[in-house]
Amino acid sequence: MADRSDGPIGRLPEHLIIEILIRLPVYEWVQLACVNKHWASIFQGECVWQTAIARNWPSAGLRKRWPGPIPRGSARRRFQALYVSENLVPSGGEIDELVGHTYLYLKEQLERPVMPPSSILHGTIIDQFIACGNTGEKAHDLASKIWLAVIDSLEENQQTFLLLKRVAQEGEFFLPFPYSRSYRVLWRVFDKLFTDFRDCFSGAEYHDVLSTAKSRFQPVPSTWLGH
Repeated sequence: MADRSDGPIGRLPEHLIIEILIRLPVYEWVQLACVNKHWASIFQGECVWQTAIARNWPSAGLRKRWPGPIPRGSARRRFQALYVSENLVPSGGEIDELVGHTYLYLKEQLERPVMPPSSILHGTIIDQFIACGNTGEKAHDLASKIWLAVIDSLEENQQTFLLLKRVAQEGEFFLPFPYSRSYRVLWRVFDKLFTDFRDCFSGAEYHDVLSTAKSRFQPVPSTWLGH
């Protein structure tokens, strides 16, 4: 990293540097944090994230903390959640910070070395949305959209293959709506397994998972059969 004083920008007051940085594309922020130690410390602090939230989502500052198991967290976490809500989870143009936080929560849980059962994660998400005043139907719909967005964001690697295979083969729990698992989500799980990860199966594994898919969906697409 270069010294803080390198160049004229390095001699500007910090609040002006922040105003400049947040106007640059978000995908460049990781590189900007590596320019020098001063800029790295700026991105490690709260001020840059609070300023970015105020600039991009002015009404977000008016949102009170919500009840439920998924916390709001730091300014950086809030920025990530708002960005996710705006860009990764379809919500009909509405920016819902809680949707973004739930996405981040689910993605982190799925990437843990020991993942909790998907039914527990789904129930936690449902409880969170209901605690914030959503109906059961709305909570189920939001949870399904978040699951789909997270599944589509996972890298195509062995860890994702094992994760999807586990979710596909988890036993069905006869839970009442809205805690029942979404058929849209289960369909996406099987579809990714049989299209993106077909070559990862052994022969016996493939037939076991296919049998599970046939028990839940009839008819199954020909692509799942390898045709």
